[in-house]
Amino acid sequence: MLELNFGQILEEHSEHLLRIAYYYTKNLHAAEDIVQDVFIKYSKSNYKEQGQLRAYLTKITINKSKDYLKSWAYRKIQLQEHLPIIPFLQKDRVIQKELQSTIGETILSLSLKYREVIILYYYEELNTTEIASLLQIPESTVRTRHRRALEKLRPVLSKEWEELYGQ
Repeated sequence: MLELNFGQILEEHSEHLLRIAYYYTKNLHAAEDIVQDVFIKYSKSNYKEQGQLRAYLTKITINKSKDYLKSWAYRKIQLQEHLPIIPFLQKDRVIQKELQSTIGETILSLSLKYREVIILYYYEELNTTEIASLLQIPESTVRTRHRRALEKLRPVLSKEWEELYGQ
């Protein structure tokens, strides 16, 4: 298997890791820090490529995002007034595009347990078995969370469909 250098790995995986971290934290700066920490951890590890690098980096990103949500820094931010995040996103089109859509906003409004299943299923294109393994929960729990998340998204999705196609 062809070995990728660190720059290629960074370029290939940073966008989707940033999206995952952002969907967990709802904070661009925290997401950027998390992705940076993920790549630092990867560069210090002695990981041997076996075709699982994306899954490996995704798992580290999810764990670091969850650690952030448990941290004092996150709790402190929650206590302060929420500043509008749109001005901070002007230079990051990936996240800005997600926020502009009603669906993206609705996904961000879901609780973490539903949001992470939606992200992993639709954005990371993982199947139920892979999500269960990644999150270390039973497959039935993944299916239940997926179904419940879609139930919460359905009113928004049907409204979007009506606006797009005038039905």
